[in-house]
Amino acid sequence: MTLIGWAQIALVLGAIVAAAIPLARYIAAVATGHVTFLAPVERAIYAVGGIDPARGMDWKAYTLAMLATNLTGFLALYALLRLQGVLPLNPQGFDGVPPWLAFNTAISFVTNTNWQAYSGESAMSYLSQMAGLSVQNFLSAATGIALAFALCRAFAGGGLKALGNFWADVVRIILYLLLPLALVVGLAFVAMGMPQTLAPYVEATTLEGATQTIPLGPVAFQIAIKHLGTNGGGFFGVNSAHPFEGPSALATALQIWSHQVIPFALALAFGHIVGDPRQGRALLGVMLAFVVAGTWIVYAAEAAGNPLHIAAGVDPVLGNMEGKEVRFGQALVALFTATTTGASNGAVNAMFDSFTPLGGLVPLFLIQLGELLPGGVGSGLYGMLVLVLLAVFVAGLMVGRTPEYLGKKVQAREIKLAMLAVLVLPAVILGFTAVAVVLPMAASSIQEQGPHGLTEILYAYASATGNNGSAFGGLTADTPWMNTTLGIAMALGRYAYIVPMMAIAGSIAAKPKLAASSGTFPTHGPLFAGLLAGVILILGGLQFMPALALGPVAEHFVLAAGKTF
Repeated sequence: MTLIGWAQIALVLGAIVAAAIPLARYIAAVATGHVTFLAPVERAIYAVGGIDPARGMDWKAYTLAMLATNLTGFLALYALLRLQGVLPLNPQGFDGVPPWLAFNTAISFVTNTNWQAYSGESAMSYLSQMAGLSVQNFLSAATGIALAFALCRAFAGGGLKALGNFWADVVRIILYLLLPLALVVGLAFVAMGMPQTLAPYVEATTLEGATQTIPLGPVAFQIAIKHLGTNGGGFFGVNSAHPFEGPSALATALQIWSHQVIPFALALAFGHIVGDPRQGRALLGVMLAFVVAGTWIVYAAEAAGNPLHIAAGVDPVLGNMEGKEVRFGQALVALFTATTTGASNGAVNAMFDSFTPLGGLVPLFLIQLGELLPGGVGSGLYGMLVLVLLAVFVAGLMVGRTPEYLGKKVQAREIKLAMLAVLVLPAVILGFTAVAVVLPMAASSIQEQGPHGLTEILYAYASATGNNGSAFGGLTADTPWMNTTLGIAMALGRYAYIVPMMAIAGSIAAKPKLAASSGTFPTHGPLFAGLLAGVILILGGLQFMPALALGPVAEHFVLAAGKTF
């Protein structure tokens, strides 16, 4: 690790926080309906869609509207992928996507997972990329933010029956937040050298006289929403490691900024919506602390190098550079890794399969913690608030008082629903992994033996269930078994978590909002922030440390002893 490297990390994180502060006030204004500069466009969309924005929805209606919208998006994207071979904007002449892969991809993008068992430049037409994948990048991100708005309103008011209107929230989020930011960031990416064209692929002659096909396409604006929406699905197979997706260190820094600024701003916006900005700052502090800690561990592990490489005489000065791009360097790779896997963004600018065991453990564990540090757009905030309820419950047990958060009593119903949501991840991740390592048709997808092979399959199901979408590598993912089970894991990780979370929102909204008393446990200071961080770590450790001990931890000690499997 170097001082320059840490200066780069501090500069990027500083830029994120500096932008998140004013953006939070703007997001809160969007949530409360005070942003109207596109009112004519907004009204036209409502008229075409038959939407009455003033018609409030209770938690059940809000959830059903979300599910219906997502189901429609899944069916439309599946049909588009299957039929792309006969549709326009297909200069490469790609055939329709096979059924199981189309099923997996459609669920992937609708759930904001963006897992890719394909290489975009060799499988997807321009129409599929733009009208299919990019559209869902906007819709899935807006869905997460809308759900977060609903939960924020539940805590902000007392005796509420309605949590807002889902369709109106989605329209406003796209119009006033995602589209303007995507346009600005997309133009910046074009200026940095990312392609944005509908021209066919270019045929070039190499110095050896061979012919090389150079893929192009409408890349820049898809990459903009890929990051701003914490989607992560790349235009090219190797994602942000590709020179057209990550042309420079500056472009990589902007990508990190893009997939962190909205999640951090949403944490602060929560404080504005509930009328106590200190609450948002406490959540932001916990998120930022985990990002810095994860970055430090990855940076230290990768900068130390691979013991086997050093023993073989490889110069250790640059650390473990296998699977990494020299144009980014260890610092930006470490920050990119921690932020994407902590933010439910499946983008990668290096290959995790080539990381040291401890370096690879961090992104895996950040996903397993629930993708809430800072989490995806919207999903990170509502995931964090579910953990907040468990933290105040623990605090109530310690002091012998009924748990309370922001003037709302937290009772048995909310805690049961919170535990139901929290247990989705370990049940799906560990359940599917246990089956996959013993079932021959699943185990055949694993490339490596021993702990590294276990990490490959464990990471795949963690990434799918956590709606992250990044791949550890070394796994043959495009098989009927993997496409089907990973698709099911994505759906369960998204919707089996959302339903109990929205039930919590409905229950909290109906409760009266009580004034704070001398016995109220403050939830805006460092004491509560430390308690919340401890609850997150303890839950993650109890659920996943046994599996991690058999994977990356075991591999670390084997590697340190100078051995391999």
